[in-house]
Amino acid sequence: MRFAMLPKAWPAVVSALESAGHEQASLEEAEFVVFNGDGPDFPDLPAGVKYVQTATAGVDGLREAGLLSDRVRWANAAGLYSDSVAEGTLGLMLGAAHMYKLVTARASWDVAKKIQYESQFLYEDKTVMIVGAGGIGLRLMELLEPFGCEVIAVNKSGRAVPGARETYPMEQVRSEPELWGRADFVVLLAPLTEETRGLVDADVLGHMKQTALLINAGRGGLVNTDDLVDALREGVIAGAGLDVMEPEPLPDGHPLWGLENCLITPHTTNTIPIMKKRLGALAVRNAELFAAGERMETEFDPEAGYYAYSRRRCHEEAI
Repeated sequence: MRFAMLPKAWPAVVSALESAGHEQASLEEAEFVVFNGDGPDFPDLPAGVKYVQTATAGVDGLREAGLLSDRVRWANAAGLYSDSVAEGTLGLMLGAAHMYKLVTARASWDVAKKIQYESQFLYEDKTVMIVGAGGIGLRLMELLEPFGCEVIAVNKSGRAVPGARETYPMEQVRSEPELWGRADFVVLLAPLTEETRGLVDADVLGHMKQTALLINAGRGGLVNTDDLVDALREGVIAGAGLDVMEPEPLPDGHPLWGLENCLITPHTTNTIPIMKKRLGALAVRNAELFAAGERMETEFDPEAGYYAYSRRRCHEEAI
């Protein structure tokens, strides 16, 4: 099949598709598009394009811009970067627990006593609530096994997640905010939907333990930023580790930057070099499945914007 990669062709992805017998072409001649940009980069699709493969798992920007037309089929990169995002999430958990931001901000040995008495260790009977326990959450659970943490999983259906002590449906944690108070670490890995936008607000933060740490590697819009700033300033929770936030990019001078109990990475738990390295093989598999008249490995519902009909384990349980 003929394909176009937009807005910028990645040689490794193009090579993988060409090696599988596909032909790079102009957009006007393409039968499918591999898209690695943001909403403003998305082109008007000619009639000949039958499906779009995105380079990311999250497609909320395209959905919110009204670009997810049901005229074509869609596949995302669900689960493709689970290893890197899970590792980055674990790094945020450890960094927040050991108060690395405080040390960096103060640049003084004088913080040693505070850290001695207020830092936390994962291996000390900690409970981790993973909200959005799909592919990334499962990989994170594997990484947490040596620490002996108890895991509470939250997904859309409430169907039991292997390895979790308990699993709750999203609807229940929304209606029973006291459940948030059972966790030492709350890890957000859910996609952004109408159901999850603003999920963590002042009420939820107020139900968490005062010693709790909030980690967000899902989507910035899952958290009410103003409420989080207030909670961190007032000691409602102990700290946060954020790879995603709202607004994003986070402007210079935003209050989150100055908070000594808020560790920030700039949406880099997954990186472009990893995307370039891994996307080609997935694009080839999806092209083969499409050509065979089958559902693609990471095909999703454009109306919902997230549901992956994936052969990968538990992707349908991401929220």
